[in-house]
Amino acid sequence: MPARDASSSWLRRARSAAALLRVRELAFTLRRCPFCGITIVLRLRRDELGIRCLRCGASAVHLSLGWTLRRHVPRLHDRDACELSARGPLSRYLRAQARSAALSEYRADLAPGSVRDDVRCEDVQHLTYADASFDLVTHTEVMEHVPDDLRAFTELHRVLRPGGIMLFTVPLRVTEKTLERAMLRNGAVVTLIAPMYHTDPLRGGSGILVFRDYGGDIVARLLAAGFDRAWIQTPPAGAVPWGYGRAVVCAVRA
Repeated sequence: MPARDASSSWLRRARSAAALLRVRELAFTLRRCPFCGITIVLRLRRDELGIRCLRCGASAVHLSLGWTLRRHVPRLHDRDACELSARGPLSRYLRAQARSAALSEYRADLAPGSVRDDVRCEDVQHLTYADASFDLVTHTEVMEHVPDDLRAFTELHRVLRPGGIMLFTVPLRVTEKTLERAMLRNGAVVTLIAPMYHTDPLRGGSGILVFRDYGGDIVARLLAAGFDRAWIQTPPAGAVPWGYGRAVVCAVRA
């Protein structure tokens, strides 16, 4: 990474950390990060959002997915990867370690496959990648914001090669069924219950609408989209300190 880009990335992480910090809840511990090795992991406040790797900025979500990636994809240098984000510790790791890494962001004002500021635009419901392009697909906190998740899962299955694996995170209530919060009807958003929004780190503003709260039946949704196997993986004990490890959803194309 060029020095200017690295400095800008560090500055963004510092500003993000400052916004999260609650001084009385601050703690730190020596740990190994799946992306950057021995590091100090900070607890900026007592919740999942407050966990950060001091070296690479990985959150509890990224740490959880990173350890799952290292467990299930041992020869990453032989794999072609697709990540539905163009920045952050996971994207940087894939760019550095995978044989190739296709990185993208969703922008409603751009056609899928187009490029702005060297970043490719992709809509997970209408991917422009060719069939069987990748050995690995990853994404974090994306699918709850996608109107038609069955179509999106089917698209992700399509671009995976036989034997390929998808690893991802969503807010997950493992013991419950998926709760549909909103839907598209004739191109317009219809809310089914009180709307919920998540902070959008790319565009800021008021946030991005949550279409559903996933439950353990996400496994059945993946099987319905064509995946041969799907399961919910818990990160290794202690991999994410203070008990903030997140479940990671895994799916394999036969």
